[in-house]
Amino acid sequence: MQRRKLLGSIAAAAIGSTVSTSASASASKGSADGTASSSARNSDILPTGTERIAETFSDQLEQELHHGAQLAVYHDDELVVNLAGGTTGPDGGAERTDTRHILFSTTKPYTAAVVHHLVDKGLVDYDDYVVEHWPAFARGDKRKKNVTIRHVLSHQSGLHSIPAIDDNPEVWGMPDRKEKLVEEAELLYPPGTRTDYHLLSYGWIIDGLTRNVVGRQIDEIAEDAIFEPLGMDDTGIGLEGDHGDVATLVGFEPYSQITEPESPGYNAYVADLFNSPGVQHSVVGAATGIGTARDLARFYNCLLNDGEDVLSERVTRAFTSVEVEQVEDGEYTRRGLGVRFGGNPGDDFGVTASHGVYGHGGLGSIMTWGDPDNDIAFAYVTNGIRDGYEHSQRVARLGDTVRHELS
Repeated sequence: MQRRKLLGSIAAAAIGSTVSTSASASASKGSADGTASSSARNSDILPTGTERIAETFSDQLEQELHHGAQLAVYHDDELVVNLAGGTTGPDGGAERTDTRHILFSTTKPYTAAVVHHLVDKGLVDYDDYVVEHWPAFARGDKRKKNVTIRHVLSHQSGLHSIPAIDDNPEVWGMPDRKEKLVEEAELLYPPGTRTDYHLLSYGWIIDGLTRNVVGRQIDEIAEDAIFEPLGMDDTGIGLEGDHGDVATLVGFEPYSQITEPESPGYNAYVADLFNSPGVQHSVVGAATGIGTARDLARFYNCLLNDGEDVLSERVTRAFTSVEVEQVEDGEYTRRGLGVRFGGNPGDDFGVTASHGVYGHGGLGSIMTWGDPDNDIAFAYVTNGIRDGYEHSQRVARLGDTVRHELS
């Protein structure tokens, strides 16, 4: 109980500098002229607008779902919410809006953006075969000559797993070794015949492709072409510099809270792995993005604005359009060339998300999306890894609150 009080006070003290009052001023939604339509339907005490968003954010800290979190929201091109609360870890200091976090799979759209940038430059095209740019790619399996860049971006390459790399974190920081292991890998199914999520291989393949096209890793290209032009100063793929300024991950067993530090199992294993300096300093295009919620939201706001000056309208449209739709065993798969889409019952985009909402989640801790219907870019980052259902409920509730209060 004492810790809960402490977290509540830290959340209140650490709330970011940007919480627009314009949205909260629109509390009276009951009638067109802003007057209350019925005293039974309006309250003089309940928060609305960005105040309600901030209270929902703080409530999840008070419930001890994670030690620390950030929430950033752009609406109509304006950063209207930029919150931080809790602590950077079990023994960490106060979370700030510039505290950097491991972004897990929300890294994948950054990596995809590198490919879209290369398309803009005329260096590759979506339907090019990977071997056209990387001849040795099919060295271990001649069937890989049929894999296109489009297949890779949409998780249809047939290489959704490369155990020789996936299961050996010690090689994640060795680009030459990773490239050779991708070349030696064998297809698991013919490309283009099914969709299987490329958990880690997404980064291995795209990094090898970019190295063969321009001789540079994805982290360098992303920095020059995406992050720096957008002012995403706290974001990179793979950590440079001091390890100590990254929030500490904690993996939770189902239904446990932060007052129960014993958390054996997969979530704890992943937390320990990605807390290690060796992994954080590796360029893993599918998982080692390191940055802030504000920078994530800035990226999605760029996509909502047709790529601004970073990506052309043409490639942004390709990036954020549905490429594949499938139903298998009652599960819906809707993916583009680097993002997935909302609108599925019970998914983590929220029940109010339309079919056009696009974005990506990160292992049990992060959710980001752009909502073109309501011009909202949303990013929620925590340092607590929770199981699927608990995580979906957490992020969907916050996403629905944001969409309800700002739409």
